[in-house]
Amino acid sequence: MPARAEGPAGFEAVGSVAVRTFAAHRSHRISGVTQPAHQSMDGHHVNAMAGEGSGAPHNHFADYDELPDGHFYDPDAEYEPDPEYAATLAPDAARQRRERIGPTGRPLPYFPIPGPLTDHGPAKIIAMCNQKGGVGKTTSTINLGAALAEYGRRVLLVDFDPQGALSVGLGVNPMELDLTVYNLLMERGMAADEVLLKTAVPNMDLLPSNIDLSAAEVQLVSEVARESTLQRALKPLMADYDYIVIDCQPSLGLLTVNALTAAHKVIVPLECEFFALRGVALLTETIEKVQERLNPDLELDGILATMYDSRTVHSREVLARVVEAFDDHVYHTVIGRTVRFPETTVAGEPITTYASNSVGAAAYRQLAREVLARCHAE
Repeated sequence: MPARAEGPAGFEAVGSVAVRTFAAHRSHRISGVTQPAHQSMDGHHVNAMAGEGSGAPHNHFADYDELPDGHFYDPDAEYEPDPEYAATLAPDAARQRRERIGPTGRPLPYFPIPGPLTDHGPAKIIAMCNQKGGVGKTTSTINLGAALAEYGRRVLLVDFDPQGALSVGLGVNPMELDLTVYNLLMERGMAADEVLLKTAVPNMDLLPSNIDLSAAEVQLVSEVARESTLQRALKPLMADYDYIVIDCQPSLGLLTVNALTAAHKVIVPLECEFFALRGVALLTETIEKVQERLNPDLELDGILATMYDSRTVHSREVLARVVEAFDDHVYHTVIGRTVRFPETTVAGEPITTYASNSVGAAAYRQLAREVLARCHAE
């Protein structure tokens, strides 16, 4: 686990980001300090989903900028949305602060910073799945994996999309690869170690992919137990990792069914946009079929709202409808829209290292804590 060092009173350093502990958060409120927990020293909000209503100066666009040196994002701060959105959540802003209402309109639980592990494995396999493209599957796979690794978990990312976007997002050129996950699936006797790549993130490895994987969908049709091919390939690796996260292609074809058959849990990234919402019913139907016929242990772990912008009525309405339809299956963590994510793709690294103090990095750290909390609650 990354070194944890004491900083100023009430803070712990996790990775390169200072995170306020829950005890310090409570004492901060009790002591009557006037500086709001969700503001930086210059009076600007540092919460990704924060808005107006605190009485302090606020620049709407500061939400998407990296925090100044020496400042930190407080993941335990109260969410205080803009006044229009606030009216849909609670009668008054004071109640929102008191009950810590999150962007989903529900009270925001506290997700503790996980402790170190004394041993590793067997891995929980998570499929990052949505048949609609452009909803943040690859971005969420990279950054959730990096955040879990930052908390001391051993993570394997599986690029299961022939486009190879996950590999590109970690600085790998798919066209220069001799061996990929395709070879692991289709060639008998191929060892995972021959395909496995180490990433620049400690504790995080990669099974890369390229366009060759598109041939697997055709070739697997004639295979015996074709839906379980990926499951058999990953089985020898499970003892070495705590989490295996599969980035699925944007379809409900045979490759995606392979990923669902191998997985214990499914995370559905969902762009806060109407067309993305329409496809969720079809996806949940496919998940139910896989549960009934191929993998009874498969569970829908959660729906992750991505590309959320609290300034737009449309984003808020879509998020409210998702919560209404799926209730507790919707993660409390919401990933805001930010220019940092496209920049990390060009840089070939996760946002947790590229812009460690950004609100995007903080959101994925909170998602990692929420995923860990859900797993421990079982």
